[in-house]
Amino acid sequence: NFDHFQILRAIGKGSFGKVCIVQKKDTKKMYAMKYMNKLKCVERNEVRNVLKELQIMQNLEHPFLVNFWYSFQDEEDMFMVVDLLLGGDLRYHLQQNVHFSESTVKLYISELALALGYLRTKRIIHRDIKPDNILLDEHGHVHLTDFNIAAIVKEDLKATSIAGTKPYMAPELFQTFEGSHPGYSFSVDWWSLGITAYELLRGQRPYVMRSSTPANEILQTFHKVHPSYPAAWSLEMKSLLRKLLCIDVQKRISCLAELQDLDYMSDVNWDAVLSKLLPPGFIPNRRRLNCDPTFELEEMILESKPLHKKKKRLARKTKDQGSDGSPQNGQLQQRLDNVQRDFIVFNREKSKKAVDSDSSELSTTEKNKAIEDGQNNNVEPVAFLSG
Repeated sequence: NFDHFQILRAIGKGSFGKVCIVQKKDTKKMYAMKYMNKLKCVERNEVRNVLKELQIMQNLEHPFLVNFWYSFQDEEDMFMVVDLLLGGDLRYHLQQNVHFSESTVKLYISELALALGYLRTKRIIHRDIKPDNILLDEHGHVHLTDFNIAAIVKEDLKATSIAGTKPYMAPELFQTFEGSHPGYSFSVDWWSLGITAYELLRGQRPYVMRSSTPANEILQTFHKVHPSYPAAWSLEMKSLLRKLLCIDVQKRISCLAELQDLDYMSDVNWDAVLSKLLPPGFIPNRRRLNCDPTFELEEMILESKPLHKKKKRLARKTKDQGSDGSPQNGQLQQRLDNVQRDFIVFNREKSKKAVDSDSSELSTTEKNKAIEDGQNNNVEPVAFLSG
């Protein structure tokens, strides 16, 4: 629970809540803790997405994901504790005018492709791949985060609900919205990867659109505008981006095997990529926190219910039950009670210990059985001979 962690500082703000650095008191390990106010989530109808994200993330673990460790709740908030990655997100570095070399972007594509390959085995479409959702670790390797609009698709079925960030959404998503397409699948994430890679190389996206641009206008843009590729980029990189940004889904690179088959990728040692043995060309500054410093000021000064004062606040609230003036009408209270009931409590550390314990017991059982078999084998020939 909340008391098992020491709050160190605020580092970010997402669509569903805020993020701070925490240290687990017993192990001294550092994590990022995302906390989401229950009342705000209920009022904005975001509870379902939060619970879905918890459900998805507890079944995932991969070197290029931001892995989920713990979840818990109190009266006010829902908490998710995940890997701490202090290298900042790629949006932050783009805003800092970082120039990403072609070799660095090629490695990012390789690492993210392995993550997408893994997600496909779990039948998960991320649906929101963009620089904002790609975090760097201290060595410069990428980690995909934010599964709150991800979709799980059953075998041979397509997704039909519309979700994502418009400038990164694939054409078939808009066609599905317009009713001219039967749905979409994993290919939408590969389109988003192509848009992201292009933006990292050029500092701008290949298509100009905003969150307010209507779907029909966006579809016209895809057919009228042909992305330009600077002469300085290698022919191989341009070819790769064209294959990722192919409007025809059937011709687009849409899985890990198709990417690995490209001549441009023939020199990639995929085992080395997975083991993070290939050094990225860009390493974040380790002497500074790679995030906007105003997050800390907001938490300490502007936040009406700052996290570091939570313990005192909850104690006072218990003492003065119901006198805080919050809108606790019957229907709202029922929805808050449902959040309390449906919330998924998770502890990966405990799960890992249980698995280790089971495998240890299994190996002991197998060892004893082997000894027993060995003893039986020693006995049987004697019995056979004496027979």
